[in-house]
Amino acid sequence: MQETIQSFTDYLQTEKKASKNTEVSYQRDLRKLAVFLKEHGIEKPEQMNATVLNSYLLYLEREHFSPATISRSIAAIHMFCQYACQEGKMVSDPSKALQPPRVERKMPEILSIAEVDLLLRQPKTDTPKGIRDKAMLEMLYATGIRVSELIHLKIQDVNLMMGYITCRDEKERIVPFGGPAKKALEQYLGSARAALMHGRDDDVLFVNCSGGPMSRQGFWKILKSYAKSAGITADITPHTLRHSFATHLLQNGADLKSVQEMMGHADISTTQMYLHLGVNKIRDVYRKAHPRK
Repeated sequence: MQETIQSFTDYLQTEKKASKNTEVSYQRDLRKLAVFLKEHGIEKPEQMNATVLNSYLLYLEREHFSPATISRSIAAIHMFCQYACQEGKMVSDPSKALQPPRVERKMPEILSIAEVDLLLRQPKTDTPKGIRDKAMLEMLYATGIRVSELIHLKIQDVNLMMGYITCRDEKERIVPFGGPAKKALEQYLGSARAALMHGRDDDVLFVNCSGGPMSRQGFWKILKSYAKSAGITADITPHTLRHSFATHLLQNGADLKSVQEMMGHADISTTQMYLHLGVNKIRDVYRKAHPRK
């Protein structure tokens, strides 16, 4: 089974051009399935059947895996079985009847424009680290990119003169940025980055204090620290700035299609969620402030 999982992972990478995140998560889900199947005497794809797959889903539910995790596992199993059928390792697809659990979409946290402004003013730009942090926060809010895209940016992905970046983490796209982000980037590239690099040679844009690539966890800690110093009580994640970026654009008149392209959403229905976020935020402000609410 492990051999087929590995060849399937190679297929995702070379044929389907799946993102690294998808590749890693599908491989992890399928290896978890393989352990369960082995415990039930199944070690080859052709031995799988609908009964044992349903038993596996029941096992995930008993172990209190979230509906989102179970849904992703089902997606991985579906694609794996389709691949195994194509390769002649299965006669029929036993995963066809698997149904994902209903996932309640939790509305994401967004910050007000005033809260974002307060957050972005927290880094002290008298040290290379503070200059870097300021540039990262400004860039994240100015472009709405994912944190994985932010930390994977290369120097050559930034066009300072024209004011845009090229994101290549998922599907390649061009995203503009404004004056404050440009100013912060110029300051970072002008002096701070070289100081943080300690003589190392690398084309990654944002580096940690040792001169290596910034990690997701490292940036998450940086953001949490500045949110705390700003007195923001909301549970902020890097995605909070992405959500706030989209909501603020739509509140200020941006069209849905343009925001979809900047966010890199494949389906415009994902972007439409931010229209509802804006309405909910306005309603909350009204309820808190209006004397006859």
